[in-house]
Amino acid sequence: MNESLPIEQPEISRRQLLNFLTGATVAAAASSAVYPFAKYLTPPAEGDGSGAIVAKDKMGNVIPASQILSEPPGTRALIAGLAGEPTYLTVQPDNTLHSTGIVNNCTHLGCTFPWNGTAGEFQCPCHGSRYDERGSVLRGPANRPLKLVRVAVKDDRIWIAPWTDIDPRTGETPWWV
Repeated sequence: MNESLPIEQPEISRRQLLNFLTGATVAAAASSAVYPFAKYLTPPAEGDGSGAIVAKDKMGNVIPASQILSEPPGTRALIAGLAGEPTYLTVQPDNTLHSTGIVNNCTHLGCTFPWNGTAGEFQCPCHGSRYDERGSVLRGPANRPLKLVRVAVKDDRIWIAPWTDIDPRTGETPWWV
């Protein structure tokens, strides 16, 4: 008569427990090292969540609205706008900024161009395209108007947002949307 109790095997062995604890420790250490690295590589969130960003100069410094508004009316200030695209802002006669900005990329081949105050137009030096003060094509080879952006001033900051409404120059959906 064998009246001994059966010996039960544990559900997990000592080796399995140590392997699990070692793996968990290595995973925790690796993730704690990867997290700061991933945060470093991720660009900081900018803007107000609607796609708007603060206007900056070519060096990435925020441009105060008062700096541009101190210029005489009719001044066209060039800033780094959405996605770093150079964008013209216009000072109005009432010392406010125009509600639209004009992206400084020729729609023919993407050249940047100056504002010619004497002629009252944007003139692309690469292939001779001309645009009026609103960015509409006056002379080709460009066949599309310049991109527009929304401009707003809040607390001495200039906010630039994508233009997604109907293009006021053509009355149609913008080509860049």
